[in-house]
Amino acid sequence: QVQLVESGGGLVQAGGSLRLSCAASGRTFSSSAMGWFRQAPGKEREWVAGINWWGGSTFYADSVKGRFAISRDNDKNMVYLQMNSLKPEDTAVYYCNVVRPTMNEPALNSWGKGTLVTVSS
Repeated sequence: QVQLVESGGGLVQAGGSLRLSCAASGRTFSSSAMGWFRQAPGKEREWVAGINWWGGSTFYADSVKGRFAISRDNDKNMVYLQMNSLKPEDTAVYYCNVVRPTMNEPALNSWGKGTLVTVSS
């Protein structure tokens, strides 16, 4: 089982950048594909990005492609989401999770507390 703690959110102006971090514990982390998801106020949670277990392949939702970059450090049990050119519609609580082989579906039923990103116009 993997436990997840997200951090790095905050308030940023449109066009700005943030780097989110996800600290994972559990012996299966380094062999697990990971992903970032987000939930905006009043909306369902949606997939944002995924990365395979060794970090060699990354996948993105169309809405963030070219602006966000997912990465991981298996030695530190960390997953990151670099967010650039942020837009007000990126405002959401961001979560990380293990993902299924499809790369865009969460594999764990439990979620961390997430980290809030607020983008002002």
